[in-house]
Amino acid sequence: MKLDEVPQDNNRTLGGYRKAMYARDESGRMVMTPSNGWEVEEIVTTQAIDTLQAQADAARQRIQAGQSAPLEYWIYARRMDIEMLAQVTGLWRWRIRRHLRPAVFARLSPALLARYADALGLTPDQISRLPEQP
Repeated sequence: MKLDEVPQDNNRTLGGYRKAMYARDESGRMVMTPSNGWEVEEIVTTQAIDTLQAQADAARQRIQAGQSAPLEYWIYARRMDIEMLAQVTGLWRWRIRRHLRPAVFARLSPALLARYADALGLTPDQISRLPEQP
């Protein structure tokens, strides 16, 4: 992409910030240049956020029905999935899926709750319950 072709579509998902992109200048060298994003990027990001919100809402319903633990809601509310949480916590995916069972989650050690809370940017108390609905 040439320097004058870098998209400047004022992507709302960037929140007014700009990001660095690489483009070729007049002499053909790769240089870093700021970009406000582009429309396609905004559409894809919005769709991903909507999908995660739908997953969080579905998780909330399962938790209220006693079919899942609050951890499932927080995974999606923090824009993660089980694979990403496994990478951040260093736990196996099967182990995280097991911890989504309410009975198993209720018996988690304080150290393991703190590990999840740290990865999700919450306190151990917050991770153990759902937030109030807006």
